[in-house]
Amino acid sequence: MSKKTTILVTGGAGYIGSHAVLALQKSGYDVIILDNLSYGHRELVKEVLKVELIVGDTNDRPLLDQLFANREITAVMHFAAYIAVGESVVNPSIYYRNNVVGTLTLLEAMLAAKINKFVFSSTCAIYGMPQEIPMTENHPQDPLSPYAASKFMVEQILEDFDHAYGFKSVAFRYFNASGADPQGNLGEDHHPETHLIPLALLTALKKRDSLSIFGTDYKTPDGTAVRDYIHVNDLASAHVLGLEYLLNGGKSEVFNLGNGNGFSVREVIETAKKITGIDFLVKESDRRPGDAPILVGSSEKARNILGWQPQYADLETIIDHAWSWHQKRHGS
Repeated sequence: MSKKTTILVTGGAGYIGSHAVLALQKSGYDVIILDNLSYGHRELVKEVLKVELIVGDTNDRPLLDQLFANREITAVMHFAAYIAVGESVVNPSIYYRNNVVGTLTLLEAMLAAKINKFVFSSTCAIYGMPQEIPMTENHPQDPLSPYAASKFMVEQILEDFDHAYGFKSVAFRYFNASGADPQGNLGEDHHPETHLIPLALLTALKKRDSLSIFGTDYKTPDGTAVRDYIHVNDLASAHVLGLEYLLNGGKSEVFNLGNGNGFSVREVIETAKKITGIDFLVKESDRRPGDAPILVGSSEKARNILGWQPQYADLETIIDHAWSWHQKRHGS
């Protein structure tokens, strides 16, 4: 691998994308970020990542053509997606415009520039309600929201592009991305925030009055929903491995990325209280429609083919890293 290999990271100013940029830098790659900053953070690129940031959109074909013509880009990592499931139900148009049309525009620009290596940020949400636990890559696909459908559609496009154009891709289906850079320089900061761990930590920091548990009557050990939390640094390391797999001639593949073990909502809350040393108010609410009782994934395929090995699998470590970040970012 040449030290001058340049990777374009779309959405690289966002949560998972920024951690992937850091992992690429540590592996010796040059990185250019393309981000429209609708959810990304310019100051983190400037102060932490210190790489070139092009403010722009994947729907802007002239910008993409110019970028690929003027830079020697070898491959693209694509994180530039809207991710709020609830919002996608209320406003599907922007999800299909950004997540599907934007990705297609990017892929067409890559084809025109003869760049055919693509690492895609997908989601376990394409599986829908689990029919088996743990869920493997062969699980039936039944996306239940426009967000999930948008990711499903891109995976179909990638499959068709491989058959038609020899375009090579790796798609990673994440379970619950969580945690923060262990050094505390990067972490999760969505507006509005919808994820359980940061919501718990923001409640501990008194940025919120209380935290809600949605559903306490599931058929799980403590009645609350169980999810597979994967540390964002482990996600990032998988993306570097996926990229190197493609650069070494690997065929197009899809991989689950999860810990393979689940933690309940109550377990997450109790661990957050333990790590922070703060007892915050928790309210019990009804189930939300479309929430599965248990979502846990098998990542055996990624382990076997990519040699991926999660480094931060335990919940306490994940929350401890997130807490360091949240104190730095949101502590008053």
